[in-house]
Formats: sequence, C-alpha cells, structure tokens
Amino acid sequence: MAKQTPPSHEGLKTTLIGIVFSGFLAIVKALGGIFGHSFALVADAIESTADIFTSTMLWLGLKWSSKPADQNHPYGHGKAEALVAIGIALALCAAAILIAKESILNIQSPHKSPAPFTLIILLVVIVTKELLYRFVLKTGLETNSDAVKADAFHHRSDAITSGAAFIGITIGIVGGEGYEVADDWAALLAAGIILINAYKIVRPAIGELLDEDLDPELNNRVAALAEEVPNVVKVQKCHTRKMGVMNHADLHIWVDKNMTVEQGHVVAHEVKDNIQQHLPQFIDVMIHVEPTDAIN
Repeated sequence: MAKQTPPSHEGLKTTLIGIVFSGFLAIVKALGGIFGHSFALVADAIESTADIFTSTMLWLGLKWSSKPADQNHPYGHGKAEALVAIGIALALCAAAILIAKESILNIQSPHKSPAPFTLIILLVVIVTKELLYRFVLKTGLETNSDAVKADAFHHRSDAITSGAAFIGITIGIVGGEGYEVADDWAALLAAGIILINAYKIVRPAIGELLDEDLDPELNNRVAALAEEVPNVVKVQKCHTRKMGVMNHADLHIWVDKNMTVEQGHVVAHEVKDNIQQHLPQFIDVMIHVEPTDAIN
C-alpha cells in the first residue's frame, strides 16, 4: 500500500506555493499601480501583501496544529488551525479598512486616468489567483482543514479585487476625463468584498473554538452507523465536534441491561470501529453505555 501523505504536509506545501505567488504578484501590482496611476491596482497589491502575511500565519499554524497530543494537550493541537483562520480574517479586515480609507481620499482628490497596460497586469493576476484558489481549496477539502480553506478564499478575494480593479480601470480609460474616480470606486467595492470574505472565514472558525455541533446530517449518519451494530438498542445522544482537521464524536448508547461489563465494552468498541471505518475523519469516538431500564 502506498504511503499516505499527512494532511499537514499537503497544507504546508500549498501554503508555501501561495506565499511565493502572492509575493511575486504583490510586487508586479504595486509597480504597475504606481507607474500606471491606478490606486485600485495599488489596493490590489496591498491585498496580495496581506496574502503573504496570512499565508505565513497559516504555515506556522499548520506546523503547530500537527504536533502530537501531549500531557497538557490530550486532544492534540488542532484548535490552532481555528485560531489561524481567525487571524487571517482579522488581517483581511485590516487590509479592507486601509483600502477603503485611501479609496475615499482619492475619490475626493482629482488624479490622472490609469494607464492601459494595467489591464494586462490584472488579467494575468485574475487568472493566476483563480487557479491558485482552486488548487488550495482542493487541498483544504481533502484535508478537512478550515485554515487551508480560509487561505483558499483569501486567494479568491484577491482575484475578485483584481476583477473589480479591472472594471474600474476600464471605465476610467474608456470614459476619459471625469471618469478617473471609477478606479477608486472599484477599490472601495473591493474592500467591501474582502470584508464579506473575512466573515465567511471567521464564522466556522469561531464555531470550532466553541465546539459547535457539526452538520445535523452527519450526526444522523454517525447515530445510524452506531445502531447498525448488533446489541445496540438505540442511540440516546450523539454530538460531534471538529478538532483541527479531524472530528470527534460523543455517543450514549442503550444496550440490554443483562449484559456484563465486558460484553458492553465489546459492543462499544464495535460501534467505534464501525463509525471510523465508514467515516475515517473521526479520529476518536467516546461512547457511554446505558442499560435499557436506566433511561426514563
């Protein structure tokens, strides 16, 4: 059997690729914006610079979360991923506020129309960032990592801001005198889009830190797998939560009151094995066994 690559390794690899691409694009966009008189492109460069910062945070977070469980952290270090996702969202908010502030100032001050060559830069950026988004998101889905998914959406937000800049610059160039501010309005729109993406990133991360139940359909699936095991009369409770890239489940199962402790123990292990066989994303399943006549 081929050796499986650890999820943390895949996440680290895609993150490093993202850092390299974001660094190169940030330089290209900043130079294009300065020499092409386009604040929308400069704002886009700021967003790419934020990409570098957040991707570095993600890389450190993945290294931390991949550490094995120890005496002080018996459940492992998976929550580090949620903390990193929140950090990424906060960085996005800071970038959005900076872009919005400068956009408003530029709208109030007349300036030159953007140079046509800036559109070529933006087309290259949009295609590159969209491809990078798809590549990183695929890894995030495969590894079940919210932090990697957050990093993917950060690349998507960069592609969106570039698209907004492209539209604004096009209007400014085609419209001519009096339409120069379209570039700045595009940057302001991009700031709003970045804030929306920040919310989409931070919401599931907060849910993980607060140990929210996972998808109700997943809970039902876990309970159904438990009830497939012989001698399980019923599943009384089933709760699931996320810990980094893996999931945990807690169940209360009913068994015949005449079973011995050893027999109940065997049934509990069979339940755990059946769940993990069909849903390998569950790294642990905690089971409490109840005799049938002990339930009101």
